[in-house]
Amino acid sequence: MPPPALGVSEALAGQAVTVTAAAALFSGLLVPGLTRGIDRRLVLLCFSTLMTASNLLVAFSSSLTVLLLMRILLGIALGGFWSMAAAVAMRLVPAALLPRALSIIFSGIAVGTVVAVPLGSYLGGMYGWRSAFVAAAAVGVVTLIFQLFTLPRLAPRRTARLRTVLEVLLRPGIALGMLGCVLVHTGHFALFTYIRPFLESTTGVGPDGLALMLLGFGVANFAGTLLAGRLLERSPRGTLALMPALVGVAALALALLPASVAGQALLVALWGMAFGGVPVAWSNWVARAVPDQAESAGGMVVASVQAAIAAGAAAGGAMFSFKGIAGVFMAAGVLMMLAALLIALRVRVESPRHGAGAGPASHR
Repeated sequence: MPPPALGVSEALAGQAVTVTAAAALFSGLLVPGLTRGIDRRLVLLCFSTLMTASNLLVAFSSSLTVLLLMRILLGIALGGFWSMAAAVAMRLVPAALLPRALSIIFSGIAVGTVVAVPLGSYLGGMYGWRSAFVAAAAVGVVTLIFQLFTLPRLAPRRTARLRTVLEVLLRPGIALGMLGCVLVHTGHFALFTYIRPFLESTTGVGPDGLALMLLGFGVANFAGTLLAGRLLERSPRGTLALMPALVGVAALALALLPASVAGQALLVALWGMAFGGVPVAWSNWVARAVPDQAESAGGMVVASVQAAIAAGAAAGGAMFSFKGIAGVFMAAGVLMMLAALLIALRVRVESPRHGAGAGPASHR
């Protein structure tokens, strides 16, 4: 017998996203210290197991309380995993290949952007919303098996403690870099929160056209993720500044140029491609800037991004009430340009020879 429906409104069920983001924020900050004495391979395997179990239990949950608790576990797994991503990559590849390795890791997010939403909608329509979580659990099992057979032992290195995050933040240049990271993500999420009403109100595009535009965004995002790895090998600072500048140009052009479906589709694709490189570039920056405490610094990036999601949505809502949908795109576009200028002029960027560790031989 299938589990009963939860019987709650969509707005209330949507709080599952909020609690996941909040859990990811705290997990990113706390996990490096709480797991400081454990083999990193084991920690990653535990996160994959936690992610799989949470999705499976959500699929069979019978109350909103259980669903929210499982989404908290998912947030813990996601925040912990992404806080460790750059640090683990540093230990698996030579320093010169770190940007390319990070681009491959983050391409998974881009693939999810393209595949997850339409697949989830299809499964939900055909078999109910629970089927999407069963599918996610199945993907988690495959991921866990792959990690089990491919990840080497990764003994913990320099001990991290709960106060390490603050110590890292107080290092020269780190706070300014984190400010740049927050501004870039805040601008993006202010835009992305209102992409659908903006496109619908300016061109009158229907559901099919909107779906194609968002698909174009996702495909371009994937391409931008891979392109960023190449660009970072040539110019880390230039890539950090170029990506938000391109998003700002796209946002301002969307707001100011005459609206047409073809033109806006191209600008949305440019935006997707540019933002695809942003997570790669900031993970590369944090690995270069704090190679001895990359996990704690990675946790700061995770926390910054989660906070920026909330700040971007809130700021976008305030601007929407004040100046309408065009005002959101104008303000966010200007913010992205200012963030790019701050990064280009003030953010300290370490060269590859000062960054990552010795490569795969160092962890054996």
